[in-house]
Amino acid sequence: MHTYFDTGGIQKNMPSSKPAATLLLVLGLTVYLLAGSPQSAYAMHIMEGFLPLGWTLFWWAAFIPFFVLGLRSLQRITREAPELKLLLGLAGAFTFVLSALKIPSVTGSSSHPTGTGLGAVMFGPLPMSVLGSIVLLFQALLLAHGGLTTLGANAFSMAVAGPMAGYAVYRSLSRVSGRPKLSIFAAAAAADLTTYIVTSVQLALAFPAESGGVLGSLAKFGGVFAVTQVPLAVTEGLLTVLIWNWLQAHSPSELSLLQSRMKGVRTHD
Repeated sequence: MHTYFDTGGIQKNMPSSKPAATLLLVLGLTVYLLAGSPQSAYAMHIMEGFLPLGWTLFWWAAFIPFFVLGLRSLQRITREAPELKLLLGLAGAFTFVLSALKIPSVTGSSSHPTGTGLGAVMFGPLPMSVLGSIVLLFQALLLAHGGLTTLGANAFSMAVAGPMAGYAVYRSLSRVSGRPKLSIFAAAAAADLTTYIVTSVQLALAFPAESGGVLGSLAKFGGVFAVTQVPLAVTEGLLTVLIWNWLQAHSPSELSLLQSRMKGVRTHD
């Protein structure tokens, strides 16, 4: 059974200035942050050619099924709720901006916010597997923040594991606490931290320590990442709540439409 939406009446009543203002905000924030942030020779999460071939192929194989499911989810959303395309663009742009801010970390890697929590809260985790991987691809090609061979591993950590954890935290905490902003903060922080936990696991599996093996290597990588990533996760959570507050203040009709439309779309997932 399929749900069909009559969007004509709603679109007529939606103020055209609000989507335009949202888009201008995103573009302005993107230009400001990218122009003002120092560039690094480090790659996305794991640099080009850093992983052994076997693990490179393994993480590509693990990522591709989620990408396919994400494409199907995006097609369903845009087909049944086409008026949400602008908010999809906002989620992608937010991810691009935050994940472009690099702090050099473990050799062959870097720390930065991920920005995937907002999109996971708005649309669920599957669409973020596509949006996040596109962001990583653009960064590799346009900003020299990585390469193609490690895209599978980086996308699995940032575009798959992070959004899934963030969405799970958001849904669980929303039911328990009934406080949406606290849930959004926790979701964004969880998505960020989970990304780097998975990255630490990926590096530990590829490069086990001579003393302690995989667990010893995991403790080393995780400990180094934690120094920068825990404060970044808290900061990202606060920023995500600020963006949500901005949307509530300036685009309440779009958020209301998002919530009602996504309830219908998710019945098919």
